[in-house]
Amino acid sequence: MATRVDEIADRIYRISTHVPVGPGLVFNQFLIDGDEPLLFHTGFRHMFSEVSAAVSTVVPVEKLRWIGFSHLEADESGAMNDLLAVAPQAQIVHGEIATLISLNDLADRPPRALADNEVLALGTSRRVRLLATPHVPHGWDAVMLYEESTGTLFASDLFTAFGKSLVETDGDIVGPALAAENAFPAAAITPQAAPTLRRLGGLGAQTLALMHAPAYRGDIAAACEALALDYERRLREAVSV
Repeated sequence: MATRVDEIADRIYRISTHVPVGPGLVFNQFLIDGDEPLLFHTGFRHMFSEVSAAVSTVVPVEKLRWIGFSHLEADESGAMNDLLAVAPQAQIVHGEIATLISLNDLADRPPRALADNEVLALGTSRRVRLLATPHVPHGWDAVMLYEESTGTLFASDLFTAFGKSLVETDGDIVGPALAAENAFPAAAITPQAAPTLRRLGGLGAQTLALMHAPAYRGDIAAACEALALDYERRLREAVSV
């Protein structure tokens, strides 16, 4: 496995590791380099050395102030306590549900809970808005972050694609995502899935920072609408059965 670091927006870095097992999959973390640096996704515990070394090519890992992720899952949050151990000022930031049901117990330091649509200032130059997205892409505790100054939406496992990923693309991300969902159903397709996707599409984001796919710079609203329509189709078919 090789881990690489690429700037995908102004002082926002994608830390990417391709794992060539089966069809292959990339695992991405995202570092916001601000006055109070934030890492979104921690990676697995067994990838802690690689991820922390990659972070330190941008900012010393011990300078991290915030650590976030979409939902409790090994590839998203497995190394959170390892990072807390080496970054003494760092604090987990998440939504109210995850904080209540998991993080107050699991995190080695008390987490910071944000309400839906609440903004966290990362010093003077960066602001992230938390978006509660229960069960999107999966997990009752799911949230996403939107960095307002660059229009970057950290969208977790949405638009997952198999294979070795480009750094960024403005091409088709819907087709590969539907193929991945057909092969390995991972989305929680509830009645709230499509409305949540439409809410995300309406943000006016410029970049989608995706966990298992390239960073996307195309028509984000159209991509979210296409995925919403497909989820609605799948839900109708499931109900009819």
